[in-house]
Amino acid sequence: MSAPDPMPAIPLGPDGPVFAEPWEAQAFAMAVALHAKGIFTWTEWARELAHCIAEHGESAGYYSHWLAALEHLVVDKGLASAAALADMRAQWAKAAAAAPHGQPIELA
Repeated sequence: MSAPDPMPAIPLGPDGPVFAEPWEAQAFAMAVALHAKGIFTWTEWARELAHCIAEHGESAGYYSHWLAALEHLVVDKGLASAAALADMRAQWAKAAAAAPHGQPIELA
């Protein structure tokens, strides 16, 4: 029997978890939750994240790579289609453009 797949540590600063934007924390939480449900192993996750970083370079930002890896695994595991994710991104962009500054973005 192999050793349990270790979970990544939440990035910490002097005041607690560190994320530049709320969506980064949400992407982190979604990856942890999908792993906890057995959707993928951390080895699969690390491989996909490394692939996204290698493919897009450092300029995109770490959590942009994190989100891309998450989306790839969600599609690969059959949880959603690439078309459904693209549609959701389009809906989000439209809702974000229509939301008054400082107000929550709401999807129809």
